[in-house]
Amino acid sequence: MIEPKLEVPAELRDLAEKTIDQAEKAFGMFFDAANKSIASVPSPGTEMSKQALSLTEQNIKAAFEHARKLVHATDLQEAMRIQSEFLKSQFTNAGEHMRQITGGVMSAAKDATKGKY
Repeated sequence: MIEPKLEVPAELRDLAEKTIDQAEKAFGMFFDAANKSIASVPSPGTEMSKQALSLTEQNIKAAFEHARKLVHATDLQEAMRIQSEFLKSQFTNAGEHMRQITGGVMSAAKDATKGKY
């Protein structure tokens, strides 16, 4: 069976791309401000905050890239493949992020207890 093409007008694809670009720019400005804010107030949790913000930024960038790919999908099968690849990569990334966060928490706990016993 032949998959029907997704008949999306070029103008709509262009509008979607511009919207994605604008949203990505806004998030970039947010992450810049958040990084400056974290750096300006040193605290015991600063490194963990930086790490959490970095992981969030990676996820947002992946979502924007995913959206760009979907905008250019020409049929339902391609859209489903793109979605499937994105979900697989997100699950893989989530596991890695959990390992990094757990390692950071363990390291912080270890540092906090140094010299107390």
